Amino acid sequence: MDRSKQSYIYAGLSVLFWSTIPTAFKIGLGEIEVLTMLAIATFTSLLILLVIILFSGRFNILVRSTSRDLISSALLGLINPFIYYIILLKAYSLLPGQVAQPLNMIWPIILVFLSVPLLKQKIPAKSFLALFISFAGVYIVSSQGHPLRPGTSNLPGVLLATGSSIFWALYFIFNIRDKRDEAVKLFTNFLFASVYLIIALIILKKGHTEITIRGLLASVYVGLFEMGITFLFWLKALSMSRTTDKVSNLVYLAPFLSMVFLYFIVNEPVYYTTPLGLILIISGIFVQNRSVRVAH
Repeated sequence: MDRSKQSYIYAGLSVLFWSTIPTAFKIGLGEIEVLTMLAIATFTSLLILLVIILFSGRFNILVRSTSRDLISSALLGLINPFIYYIILLKAYSLLPGQVAQPLNMIWPIILVFLSVPLLKQKIPAKSFLALFISFAGVYIVSSQGHPLRPGTSNLPGVLLATGSSIFWALYFIFNIRDKRDEAVKLFTNFLFASVYLIIALIILKKGHTEITIRGLLASVYVGLFEMGITFLFWLKALSMSRTTDKVSNLVYLAPFLSMVFLYFIVNEPVYYTTPLGLILIISGIFVQNRSVRVAH
């Protein structure tokens, strides 16, 4: 099998796993608190990444980490998974999964606007059109089947879901500047995030929160297939692909597949506004991608 076909297999697996994550979020959050779920998921991902590093011969890269590398990971780990997932999981606890996921998808457009102060880039005129299109999609998705009745959705949840995209865009900008091995970088990021989570659990006295088997399994699943293995699959797909644009576009299938899993597993009815708004959000992203490339 040639590398191009293998890249599509890795990309397909990534999209499949990511499309199940909103369902795992909803199951887990129905059983345990946000911080507890994030802690279990982060510790799981940390363990899996350590196993990958040990068995792939990258441990020597890990032990050669410099103080600058550790400072970078301390910042990246604070942004993601710590702050980003606390905000995102809280949004999922307030909104239907089919609403929270699309609202989080506007990060590529937010990225362009953040690139002005952080990467010293100019914003082309089409970026404002892309922003308008995507935010029209955000409004329609947020309406939960009632586009002519503003205020139907949970406003704090909507703000959190869209706001989480700011932190993911920040993480993306800082992450691409860090040229370390991805597995090693992820491990050290998650190591610092684990420390932050332990401190937060102690301060907020969440250590004695009851953890159900269902909540535990959902959290471990998120650690495996949202934060750990799947991201490495996706990087593998991009590195093996002849044209990364075609592979990258597959990720937009995930929210549509997510609606299917949410419907059949957690019995979440599909609002007709969700696919309509999602199409607008993705259209805005495509307009943005045609108009500008973010410098690496």
